[in-house]
Amino acid sequence: MLKIDNIDLYYGASQALKKVSFEADKGQVACVMGRNGVGKTSLMRAVAGQHPIKSGQILWEGKDISGQAPHERAKNGIAYVPQGRDVFSQLTVLENLKTGFSVLPRAERKISDEIYELFPVLYKMLKRRGGDLSGGQQQQLAIARALVTKPKLLILDEPTEGIQPSIIKDIQKVISLLRDRGEMAILLVEQYFDFARELADNYAVMDRGEVVLAGLGKDMEEDTVRRYIAV
Repeated sequence: MLKIDNIDLYYGASQALKKVSFEADKGQVACVMGRNGVGKTSLMRAVAGQHPIKSGQILWEGKDISGQAPHERAKNGIAYVPQGRDVFSQLTVLENLKTGFSVLPRAERKISDEIYELFPVLYKMLKRRGGDLSGGQQQQLAIARALVTKPKLLILDEPTEGIQPSIIKDIQKVISLLRDRGEMAILLVEQYFDFARELADNYAVMDRGEVVLAGLGKDMEEDTVRRYIAV
């Protein structure tokens, strides 16, 4: 569904991505790994339309979307959960979820019961402000808000960062369930090796803006990958 083809991305004169290619398919988790500062988030921002690429193509369902604005990509089924979560701290949980309505036709602007089945803690906290939630609860809210948009591609940028182990397990179960339904592609950025290995159908490891390793998740060699993700 998603094909990233030889893209270059710059911040001013500094090149953040160098001829990066990668794919994410429906019903699979595509995992991007690497240390901080190697270009993982830049790649996610490029796919979501939040930073323009200099060259190459981003193909979504066979169409070049490299020139599309973020809101256009969102309407086409691309949902982005950024690193740091970015929930609206002064809005309630329910109001945060409703911000996902902006890309939906009016007739579809409702929160499915499935959202609360996936994240039951949110149902108990609908009137609580986003800023009053724990980090793990905010991460669940950010993912739920993305799912409200009914995405066909879900981008998750380091969903385990700063999260307690029990909630990491809950998030892992949700990602596995969404993948196994076969209705969406999932693009996952992760530094937590065990989490990535459990979920990845295919993977790429980045270093200094380039893909240096890639393959099927089942063929991932721990020692080799850890050399590129260890701090």
